[in-house]
Amino acid sequence: MQDAHGSAVVPIIDLAPFLHGDAAARSATARRFGRAFEETGFAAIVNHGVSSALARQVYGQAKAFFALPLEYKSRLMPPEKVKGRGYLPMGIESVAATLDGQTPPDLCEALVFASLEREREGRGQPNFWPAEPPGFDAGIHAWFDAMKGLCDRLMRLSALALDLPEDWFASCYREPSLTLRFVNYPDQPVAPPPGQLRYGAHHDYGGLTILRQDHAPGGLEVCDLQGRWHDVPAIPDSFVINVGDLMQHWTNGRWRSTLHRVSNPARDLTGSTQRLSMVAFTGPQEHTRVECLPTCCGPDRPARFAPVIAGDYVRAKLQASMDLARVQAP
Repeated sequence: MQDAHGSAVVPIIDLAPFLHGDAAARSATARRFGRAFEETGFAAIVNHGVSSALARQVYGQAKAFFALPLEYKSRLMPPEKVKGRGYLPMGIESVAATLDGQTPPDLCEALVFASLEREREGRGQPNFWPAEPPGFDAGIHAWFDAMKGLCDRLMRLSALALDLPEDWFASCYREPSLTLRFVNYPDQPVAPPPGQLRYGAHHDYGGLTILRQDHAPGGLEVCDLQGRWHDVPAIPDSFVINVGDLMQHWTNGRWRSTLHRVSNPARDLTGSTQRLSMVAFTGPQEHTRVECLPTCCGPDRPARFAPVIAGDYVRAKLQASMDLARVQAP
C-alpha cells in the first residue's frame, strides 16, 4: 500500500504462509509482520482465517441496528456506573481527549460488548443485548469467537516476530481482554466545527487492535514520524492491525503505538457517506503486569517504560476519554 508520494505506509501481510507453510515460510511472515510494526505500527492482513461470509453477515446486522430509532438504541445505554459496554450515543466520548483535553466529542455512535467469556460462564457484569435486528445476538457471539481465534493467531505470530517462543503470550492471553466495538459514523449533512472529527487523533490503549473497515469516504488515517497524515484504503476481506500502548510498553518502543484518526468526508461528495467499522480491541488478561520483554531490552537498551497493570492502564484511558468529552460537549 502506498501514499500519494509512492512510499509504503501500511504494508499488506499475507498470513497464509504462517498458517499453512513450513518453518521457513512462517519465520519470513513473522519478520514481515514485525517490520511493519517497527516502521509504521500498522499492517493490513489477508488470508487470516476469518470467514468473509460471517464478516458480511455481522456487518449487515450492525448496520441494521444503527438504522433503528434512537429511542430503541437508547434502551441499551449503560447506567453511569457501568463502563465499556452497551450503546454509546453521539457526544459521549472523545478519544483525542486522552491527549488534548480541549478536544470536542467524536462524531460517531457505538455498540460495545466486553468480557463475553465471563458472561457465558455467569461471571462478571452482563452486556446489553439488542433484540433487533433478529439474529444479531448470535452474530455477535460468532464474531467474538472469530476475533478470539484471530487474536490467538496474531499473538503466536507476534511472539515469533519478537524472537520469543511461539507460545510466549499464551499464559497472559488464556482469557484475553477482548472488546468488540461496532462504530457507526453517520452522514454529516452539516459541516462539523473546525477540529471536530469522526474519531479524533489518538493512540489505542491495549495490545493489538483488529479493524474491519468499509469503503465509505471519510476513513482511517495514520500519522507518520514527520507529522503527515496518510489514508489507509480498505482492502476486500482484510483486517487492519495496529499496535496499542501496552504492546509498545512490552516491546520497549520497538513496536510503535501510532497516532491515528478517522477523518470527516469531503464536503463536495454526493450520496451517503455513512461509515461502519467493526473493531476488536485485544490485550492480555487484566491483571497482567506489562513490562519490557526479554528480547527487547539489555545493557545497551534499558527499559523506557515503567511496568503497568494492563486492566488499570486501559480503564484509566477509557475513563479520561469519556470524562473530558462530557466537559467539552456543547
